[in-house]
Amino acid sequence: MSRTIPLRTLASYEAADAIKRDLRFHLKYTLGRLPEQATPRELLHALSLAVRRPVMEAFLDTEWRQRGAKRVAYLSMEFLMGRALENNLLNLGLREAAGEALTEFGTELDTLCAREQDPALGNGGLGRLAACFLDSLATLDLPATGYGINYEYGLFRQEIRNGEQREHPDPWLDASVPCLIERPEEAVLVPVYGRIVEDVDARGEYNPMWLGWRLIVGVPHDFLVVGFGGSTVNPLRLFSARSSDDFDMRIFNSGDYILAMQEKIATETISKVLYPADDIPAGRELRLVQEYFLVACAVRDILRRFRDTGAALDQFPAKIAVQLNDTHPALAVAELMRVFIDEEGLDWERAWELTRGAVAYTNHTLLSEALEKWPVSLLEHVLPRHLQLIYEINRRFLAEVDARWPGDDARRYRMSLVEEGEPKQVRMAHLAIVGSHSVNGVARLHSDLVKTQLVPDLHDMWPERFNNKTNGITQRRWLLQANPALAQLLTRVVGTRWLTHLEHLRRIERLADDPGFQDDFTAVKRHNKERLARVIADTTGVLVDPSSLFDVQIKRIHEYKRQLLNVMHVLHLYRSIIDDDVTLPGPRTCIFSGKAAPGYALAKRIIHLIHAVADLVNHDPRVRGQLKVVFLPDYRVSLAEQIVPAADLSEQISTAGKEASGTGNMKLALNGALTIATLDGANVEIQDEVGPDNIFIFGLTVAEVEARRRRQDYDPRQLYTEDAALRRVVDAIADDSLCPRRPGAFSEIAARLLVGDEYFHMADFHSYVTTQDHAANEFRRHRSWTRKAILNVARMGKFSSDRTILEYADEIWGLTPVK
Repeated sequence: MSRTIPLRTLASYEAADAIKRDLRFHLKYTLGRLPEQATPRELLHALSLAVRRPVMEAFLDTEWRQRGAKRVAYLSMEFLMGRALENNLLNLGLREAAGEALTEFGTELDTLCAREQDPALGNGGLGRLAACFLDSLATLDLPATGYGINYEYGLFRQEIRNGEQREHPDPWLDASVPCLIERPEEAVLVPVYGRIVEDVDARGEYNPMWLGWRLIVGVPHDFLVVGFGGSTVNPLRLFSARSSDDFDMRIFNSGDYILAMQEKIATETISKVLYPADDIPAGRELRLVQEYFLVACAVRDILRRFRDTGAALDQFPAKIAVQLNDTHPALAVAELMRVFIDEEGLDWERAWELTRGAVAYTNHTLLSEALEKWPVSLLEHVLPRHLQLIYEINRRFLAEVDARWPGDDARRYRMSLVEEGEPKQVRMAHLAIVGSHSVNGVARLHSDLVKTQLVPDLHDMWPERFNNKTNGITQRRWLLQANPALAQLLTRVVGTRWLTHLEHLRRIERLADDPGFQDDFTAVKRHNKERLARVIADTTGVLVDPSSLFDVQIKRIHEYKRQLLNVMHVLHLYRSIIDDDVTLPGPRTCIFSGKAAPGYALAKRIIHLIHAVADLVNHDPRVRGQLKVVFLPDYRVSLAEQIVPAADLSEQISTAGKEASGTGNMKLALNGALTIATLDGANVEIQDEVGPDNIFIFGLTVAEVEARRRRQDYDPRQLYTEDAALRRVVDAIADDSLCPRRPGAFSEIAARLLVGDEYFHMADFHSYVTTQDHAANEFRRHRSWTRKAILNVARMGKFSSDRTILEYADEIWGLTPVK
């Protein structure tokens, strides 16, 4: 059978020839290899360097075009960027040319791209959101710099041994990273520790001096983010911690070489690993130093860029927008005040006006344990000058509170930046809110809860500051790159405009009932499921049926995200098959993936429970192939790109009122999965967009959860007593049949379900099981299910990060594109 050769433009031939030339150049002169000797790793390196040339050209042009324009500085402790090479090729329009160039070297682009290591710069949704935002900022030609830490080991590499999570270092920087450009000439100095010396200036006014500090050097590395079309390339500036030569030499010259090396190692530990364990004092201190290191490096770099514009300091908010991605960079408020007052000599009122005019804060959580609080004693030890400034901010703020609500001591206590108690702590979310001109949540429901539940007093004081910016995802990564077969089908029908205007996918609605389009859509899903089945077999050894319902839950392991509820349903299905001789509506494959924080013992036990249940289900011949359970280890962006396009059912089952937004829900729906969900986070808005008939909603609402909490009448043990199916599941977790070699391994999980059940697993179980049955029966009705899946894809236009960023730019930052 003859192959149809697509027409090639002269430009595409020229691009392929240019890539070939650069490939040969870098193999020979950078890596010292003849092309016929090159290993796949060397080819990957050389191709990345070849692609860096057009990226750098576009970056330098972008820097020139954007000079003098207002710029957003996006501060985040996490940036989960994913692999860069293929994304850069797609955004530059060079993917086909690169593939053509590689034929000369006897390899395929997909094979080569799969060898690239994921940058381990994030944990989950927070970092992936930041990455999507950077993509949209560049695509929309908006001047922006991301600021983060260049973690040497990132989070951790997850290994499963005997069903339990084991953490290993993830030395992603051991491999050469051509997309990362070191800028040692722009290194900054960061002071920490030391003491405050009380003093007065020449006018006799109080002038405290921060002395005796230890210096850390922040060395920037630029990770270049290419916008779609390749016209704008913005930097993600990541800082590595290095010891100060002067500081080390002073010790070295005193004759104490060992101490000098210890100081050097301690300093450089700051950028070694993301989120050191904070359940011990040393880890908690390191985490605080990390957060200040990020803030201090970013502020110095922001001011360097600002001074390059030639504008007067009074113009700072007119030229710079500083966005705090959660509470981790909240110290930016105190650091800007310190720089403006101590280094620039501004008076308090002017410094405060400039700080608050520039800074905006995004809240990402309602969980009290995730709203950072730092002990006053630790802040005094690490950042004595900043603690002074925070106290003064608080004194002036509470004076405003007293003037507004005189004599209301309870309100004063709730609003204070300093939480009284043992130990006394600084509330970082309060610092971020008080020091910002804008405070936003990340979904409509979440933003309402921020105002009514999280900080109602602060909202009462400044209602105009609070707003919503529902999260989004970039369709370039999560459809064009992750699901090329579906992207090609959609482009064939509606053209390419959806790549920058996702709402154009609405045009496929008219084909939702068209048998031919349904067949093409189904063929794409089948192809993606077969690909994932191979990944599952290669990774876990479990063989799964691509025609089965792929039921997917992929996210960080946490009690509120309720992987436990999912596994309870799996146990329910298993016991129904074995004990009740039930035949399921069709075969089902339950797919889990996600990491538990190393210090989160219960989350790690839930991973162990998932594996124990998988071992039971997958090896019991009585199941007759109706049910399979798999856990894919080491969840990361590149693995998500393989799972998301293959999912049939998307599990978004957090306790109502606990998930701020979610973005996995958006990725899965955009790729044609139907969602089973509580009315939590962005699920509410997804239902509004796709329609209630095209999503499976269950469980308590936020109002119902809160009513039960207020009444304190929730009794999970009563539900256990009254519901035989629920009792059978809990008993299966509590007894030792799931883990006979580890008696009591899951007894704590069962106990938490029966006593307290903070996240309402027991209350939502019956509704969840009923809704899962409905979803399983609907999956059997192939045409109806496919119609719903097509409508989900068609109606996800709202959830592009392009829309989100345009709202930030227009309503918070005052930012305009620079074409």
